[in-house]
Amino acid sequence: MSFIIGLTGPTGAGKSEASLIFKECGFFTVDCDKVAKEVTQKNSCVIKKLCEVFGQDILCNDNTLDRKKLARIAFSSKENTELLNRTVLPAICEKITEIIRDKDKVLLDAPTLFESGLDKICDKTVCIFANEDIRLKRITARDNIEKHDALLRIRAGKTETFYKSRTDFFILNNGDFELFKSQLINIINNIDGGI
Repeated sequence: MSFIIGLTGPTGAGKSEASLIFKECGFFTVDCDKVAKEVTQKNSCVIKKLCEVFGQDILCNDNTLDRKKLARIAFSSKENTELLNRTVLPAICEKITEIIRDKDKVLLDAPTLFESGLDKICDKTVCIFANEDIRLKRITARDNIEKHDALLRIRAGKTETFYKSRTDFFILNNGDFELFKSQLINIINNIDGGI
Protein backbone atom coordinates (compact mmCIF):
# COMPACT_ATOMS: atom_id res chain seq x y z
CA MET A 1 0.00 0.00 0.00
CA SER A 2 1.47 3.38 -1.06
CA PHE A 3 1.92 6.28 1.33
CA ILE A 4 1.06 9.32 -0.77
CA ILE A 5 1.88 12.96 -0.14
CA GLY A 6 0.18 15.62 -2.21
CA LEU A 7 2.35 18.66 -2.88
CA THR A 8 0.48 21.70 -4.12
CA GLY A 9 0.51 25.47 -4.31
CA PRO A 10 0.25 28.20 -6.92
CA THR A 11 2.44 28.58 -9.98
CA GLY A 12 5.87 30.02 -9.24
CA ALA A 13 5.85 29.09 -5.55
CA GLY A 14 8.70 26.55 -5.72
CA LYS A 15 7.00 23.15 -5.91
CA SER A 16 9.69 21.80 -8.27
CA GLU A 17 12.43 22.64 -5.73
CA ALA A 18 10.37 20.96 -3.00
CA SER A 19 9.82 17.91 -5.20
CA LEU A 20 13.60 17.47 -5.65
CA ILE A 21 14.06 17.56 -1.87
CA PHE A 22 11.38 14.87 -1.42
CA LYS A 23 13.15 12.78 -4.08
CA GLU A 24 16.45 13.11 -2.19
CA CYS A 25 14.57 11.81 0.88
CA GLY A 26 13.51 8.60 -0.90
CA PHE A 27 10.10 9.51 -2.32
CA PHE A 28 9.02 8.42 -5.79
CA THR A 29 7.95 11.74 -7.31
CA VAL A 30 5.31 12.35 -9.96
CA ASP A 31 5.29 15.71 -11.76
CA CYS A 32 1.62 16.10 -12.63
CA ASP A 33 2.42 18.90 -15.11
CA LYS A 34 4.56 16.42 -17.08
CA VAL A 35 1.71 13.91 -16.96
CA ALA A 36 -0.59 16.67 -18.31
CA LYS A 37 1.80 17.13 -21.25
CA GLU A 38 1.78 13.37 -21.87
CA VAL A 39 -2.02 13.15 -22.02
CA THR A 40 -2.18 16.18 -24.35
CA GLN A 41 0.16 14.82 -27.01
CA LYS A 42 -0.71 15.30 -30.67
CA ASN A 43 -3.87 13.42 -31.77
CA SER A 44 -4.76 12.38 -28.19
CA CYS A 45 -8.43 12.17 -27.21
CA VAL A 46 -7.76 14.96 -24.67
CA ILE A 47 -6.60 17.30 -27.47
CA LYS A 48 -9.80 16.52 -29.37
CA LYS A 49 -11.87 17.36 -26.28
CA LEU A 50 -9.92 20.59 -25.73
CA CYS A 51 -10.62 21.62 -29.34
CA GLU A 52 -14.33 20.95 -28.83
CA VAL A 53 -14.29 23.19 -25.75
CA PHE A 54 -11.88 25.97 -26.78
CA GLY A 55 -11.82 25.74 -30.60
CA GLN A 56 -9.25 24.67 -33.21
CA ASP A 57 -7.24 27.89 -32.68
CA ILE A 58 -5.46 26.25 -29.74
CA LEU A 59 -3.52 24.05 -32.21
CA CYS A 60 -0.27 24.88 -33.98
CA ASN A 61 0.07 24.29 -37.74
CA ASP A 62 1.35 20.75 -37.10
CA ASN A 63 -1.74 19.95 -34.93
CA THR A 64 0.21 19.98 -31.67
CA LEU A 65 -1.19 21.95 -28.76
CA ASP A 66 -0.22 25.63 -28.61
CA ARG A 67 0.16 25.67 -24.82
CA LYS A 68 0.69 29.43 -24.54
CA LYS A 69 -2.45 30.16 -26.56
CA LEU A 70 -4.49 27.64 -24.55
CA ALA A 71 -3.17 29.18 -21.30
CA ARG A 72 -4.16 32.67 -22.44
CA ILE A 73 -7.73 31.51 -23.14
CA ALA A 74 -8.06 29.12 -20.19
CA PHE A 75 -6.78 31.59 -17.59
CA SER A 76 -8.76 34.56 -18.92
CA SER A 77 -11.70 33.73 -16.62
CA LYS A 78 -12.55 31.44 -13.73
CA GLU A 79 -15.15 29.72 -15.94
CA ASN A 80 -12.56 28.93 -18.59
CA THR A 81 -10.10 27.66 -15.98
CA GLU A 82 -12.79 25.34 -14.63
CA LEU A 83 -13.57 24.18 -18.18
CA LEU A 84 -9.90 23.38 -18.72
CA ASN A 85 -9.75 21.43 -15.45
CA ARG A 86 -12.91 19.45 -16.22
CA THR A 87 -11.55 18.56 -19.66
CA VAL A 88 -8.01 17.56 -18.74
CA LEU A 89 -7.95 16.45 -15.08
CA PRO A 90 -9.79 13.10 -15.40
CA ALA A 91 -7.19 11.83 -17.92
CA ILE A 92 -4.34 13.09 -15.73
CA CYS A 93 -5.77 11.33 -12.64
CA GLU A 94 -6.16 8.07 -14.56
CA LYS A 95 -2.55 8.20 -15.78
CA ILE A 96 -1.22 9.03 -12.30
CA THR A 97 -3.07 6.07 -10.79
CA GLU A 98 -1.26 3.81 -13.29
CA ILE A 99 2.15 5.39 -12.60
CA ILE A 100 2.04 5.05 -8.79
CA ARG A 101 0.72 1.50 -8.69
CA ASP A 102 3.16 -0.67 -6.67
CA LYS A 103 5.18 2.32 -5.44
CA ASP A 104 5.98 2.68 -1.73
CA LYS A 105 6.46 6.35 -0.73
CA VAL A 106 4.97 8.68 -3.34
CA LEU A 107 4.99 12.44 -3.79
CA LEU A 108 2.44 13.93 -6.19
CA ASP A 109 3.60 17.38 -7.35
CA ALA A 110 0.10 18.53 -8.24
CA PRO A 111 -0.80 22.20 -8.79
CA THR A 112 -4.48 21.22 -9.04
CA LEU A 113 -4.44 18.69 -6.20
CA PHE A 114 -7.82 19.70 -4.77
CA GLU A 115 -9.51 20.64 -8.06
CA SER A 116 -8.69 17.19 -9.49
CA GLY A 117 -9.79 15.28 -6.40
CA LEU A 118 -6.30 13.72 -6.08
CA ASP A 119 -6.17 14.98 -2.49
CA LYS A 120 -8.59 12.15 -1.64
CA ILE A 121 -5.88 9.53 -2.31
CA CYS A 122 -3.25 11.42 -0.27
CA ASP A 123 -2.27 10.57 3.29
CA LYS A 124 -0.85 14.06 3.87
CA THR A 125 -0.84 17.33 1.92
CA VAL A 126 1.82 20.06 1.76
CA CYS A 127 1.46 23.53 0.25
CA ILE A 128 4.34 25.68 -0.99
CA PHE A 129 3.33 29.33 -1.31
CA ALA A 130 5.08 32.62 -2.19
CA ASN A 131 4.09 36.26 -2.48
CA GLU A 132 2.68 37.41 -5.82
CA ASP A 133 5.59 39.70 -6.77
CA ILE A 134 8.09 36.87 -6.24
CA ARG A 135 5.97 34.39 -8.22
CA LEU A 136 5.64 36.93 -11.04
CA LYS A 137 9.43 37.20 -11.38
CA ARG A 138 9.87 33.43 -11.26
CA ILE A 139 7.14 32.70 -13.85
CA THR A 140 8.23 35.30 -16.41
CA ALA A 141 11.83 34.03 -16.19
CA ARG A 142 10.94 30.31 -16.13
CA ASP A 143 8.31 30.29 -18.89
CA ASN A 144 9.72 33.18 -20.96
CA ILE A 145 6.34 34.93 -21.03
CA GLU A 146 5.18 38.53 -20.69
CA LYS A 147 4.16 39.98 -17.33
CA HIS A 148 0.50 40.20 -18.48
CA ASP A 149 0.35 36.46 -19.29
CA ALA A 150 2.06 35.57 -16.00
CA LEU A 151 -0.47 37.69 -14.08
CA LEU A 152 -3.34 35.89 -15.83
CA ARG A 153 -1.96 32.57 -14.56
CA ILE A 154 -1.40 33.90 -11.05
CA ARG A 155 -4.85 35.46 -10.76
CA ALA A 156 -6.54 32.32 -12.09
CA GLY A 157 -5.05 30.42 -9.15
CA LYS A 158 -6.26 29.93 -5.62
CA THR A 159 -5.58 32.18 -2.62
CA GLU A 160 -3.34 31.64 0.38
CA THR A 161 -6.48 31.12 2.50
CA PHE A 162 -7.67 28.36 0.14
CA TYR A 163 -4.45 26.39 0.62
CA LYS A 164 -4.06 27.07 4.36
CA SER A 165 -7.57 25.79 5.04
CA ARG A 166 -7.03 22.53 3.14
CA THR A 167 -3.43 21.38 3.56
CA ASP A 168 -1.78 19.65 6.50
CA PHE A 169 1.46 21.65 6.11
CA PHE A 170 2.05 25.15 4.69
CA ILE A 171 5.44 26.72 3.82
CA LEU A 172 6.06 30.26 2.62
CA ASN A 173 8.92 30.26 0.06
CA ASN A 174 9.88 33.88 -0.54
CA GLY A 175 13.52 33.35 -1.48
CA ASP A 176 15.55 32.14 1.53
CA PHE A 177 16.39 28.67 0.17
CA GLU A 178 18.13 27.38 3.32
CA LEU A 179 15.14 28.31 5.48
CA PHE A 180 12.76 26.78 2.93
CA LYS A 181 14.78 23.55 2.78
CA SER A 182 15.06 23.20 6.56
CA GLN A 183 11.31 23.73 7.01
CA LEU A 184 10.59 21.13 4.34
CA ILE A 185 13.06 18.61 5.79
CA ASN A 186 11.34 19.01 9.19
CA ILE A 187 7.98 18.25 7.58
CA ILE A 188 9.40 15.24 5.70
CA ASN A 189 10.96 13.88 8.93
CA ASN A 190 7.65 14.45 10.72
CA ILE A 191 5.75 12.56 8.00
CA ASP A 192 8.38 9.87 7.44
CA GLY A 193 8.48 9.09 11.15
CA GLY A 194 4.76 8.35 11.05
CA ILE A 195 4.83 6.05 8.01
